[in-house]
Amino acid sequence: MTRRLLLGLSLAWIASVLPVSAKDAGRDVVGRAKVEVYFATNGDPAEAGARVVPAPEEVVRRFQAQKALHFSHYRRLGGDVKPIYRSYENWAEPIAGSDEILCRFEVQSRLPEKGLRLDLELWLSRKKILKSGVVLGPSKPVYVLGPEWRGGRLIIAVELVPAAS
Repeated sequence: MTRRLLLGLSLAWIASVLPVSAKDAGRDVVGRAKVEVYFATNGDPAEAGARVVPAPEEVVRRFQAQKALHFSHYRRLGGDVKPIYRSYENWAEPIAGSDEILCRFEVQSRLPEKGLRLDLELWLSRKKILKSGVVLGPSKPVYVLGPEWRGGRLIIAVELVPAAS
């Protein structure tokens, strides 16, 4: 009887000393990703719909500097900023309320110059259309020329942004 009492008290003491929950290191935020979707066309930009806005001038200059991204008109369809977790897959939904365009990214490694090596996937209409390993750095976006859409093309921009204050 004394042994059982001693064993029970020992187990109760050990349980009270151990932490209740361990921190999940995989949920550490290692950065934030901004994903934006643009509509580019040489035709009528009104084909993109009434809710879109013209792309900022800085973005237009960046696009026109790339031969493959050179179009007459650019419209911003939407954007999303998401935390990047160290050991989990991360999803961004650049067009709010729609799962037509999704971007999935997963960290492969951190780089010394504040960059990240990621596996990047682009999903359209619930189908994976692109999988690529990319290196993202602060203010160095990666542009993906997407599929044809409403007489133009979609352009997806992914970049690291500073942590929220």
